[in-house]
This record gives sequence, structure tokens and C-alpha cells, in this order.
Amino acid sequence: MVAFDRNENDLADVATMFTAMRTEGEAPAATEADTVKGDALDMPFDDASFDRVIAAEIFEHLPHDTAGMAEVFRVLRPGGIAAVTVPRWLPERLCWALSEDYHTVEGGHVRIYTRAELEAKLKATGFEVGPHHHAHALHTPYWWIKCAVGPDNDDHPMARAYHRLLVWDILQAPRTTRVAERVLNPLIGKSVVVYLRRPLRSEETA
Repeated sequence: MVAFDRNENDLADVATMFTAMRTEGEAPAATEADTVKGDALDMPFDDASFDRVIAAEIFEHLPHDTAGMAEVFRVLRPGGIAAVTVPRWLPERLCWALSEDYHTVEGGHVRIYTRAELEAKLKATGFEVGPHHHAHALHTPYWWIKCAVGPDNDDHPMARAYHRLLVWDILQAPRTTRVAERVLNPLIGKSVVVYLRRPLRSEETA
């Protein structure tokens, strides 16, 4: 397994997590995990390197998103599966309306996708588009609060309180919030998740 990103601090946190998992015996003995820093538009991997690729909240940051999609296609083996997530149109549109800083900072979001647009771009890249679902409904109000009080205002009482709730939910995973999120995901899920398959070579040329 490879964690790939351009942010060295985030990768350092992931490397620490990998080490802790090995120490606690939570990783199967035959597996390997590494972190790699680089550019999503020019990944340092050979063609068809991976059986599975997860591109989580990436393409909304890329001015040339179709080039990033082509890189995911390139490094995925024929027959391999990819999962792509981006912010969902409605929650993201409200964030943009609430705060200009949210989407104008360097490295921030440069577009808002509809699912139809996202799937059309991925299909044009060569992927077979499969099922989709929505996720992270409980995170949506947090980002609305953050945008309303200022995206960098982590000390605001409402932002702090809701953040504590999210951390508690992630660590404890109580049944009440799990059920609530499943009910709310189709309505206000923060992310849309699309599953894809790279066709086998014979299918690509058919």
C-alpha cells in the first residue's frame, strides 16, 4: 500500500500510523506500506502499478483535473478498481456562498462538480463508471459553521464544539450517530463517491 500526497506533514503522520500498526500487529505480516511525495499530475509510478486506487478529495484542487484523472487511469492495472471522491455539489455550493476565503486560498478548491460532470470526465478518460453513494453527512454542518465564522477560525466556540463531536464520533462510532449519518448521507452527504473500473486491454481496444 502506498500513500501518495504532496504534503510532507500529512505523509509524516501517515508514516507514523503505519509504524504504529506494525508495532501493534494490526498489519498482516506479508504486507508493505510506504509514503511517497509527488505531483498528482505526474506520479512517479510505472503504468499499471496498482490493483486499487483511492483518489479522495483530489480533483477539486487541480486546475487540470482531467490530467489527474488520466494519471489515475495510467497507474491502475487493466481490470483494476478505483474510488474517486469529491465534495458534493449542494454542500460545497453553500460553503462557497458562505465564505470567499474557503475557495480562494492557495491550493483550495477551484471547481464544484455535479456528479454527472464528474462521471462524464472519468468516462472520457477511459473508465467504466460504476455505482456511487454519498458520505460524511455529519461533516457537512461543521464546514458550514467553519465557513460562516471564518475557515481559519478554529477557536470559535461553535467550531470547537462541533469538532469535538466529530472526533468523539470517529473514535467511539456510537450506533446513534452511525444510523443518523446513514439516513442523512443521501440528503446532505459532504462527499460523493464514484466507483470505477479500468477495462481490460481487450475491452479498451474493442
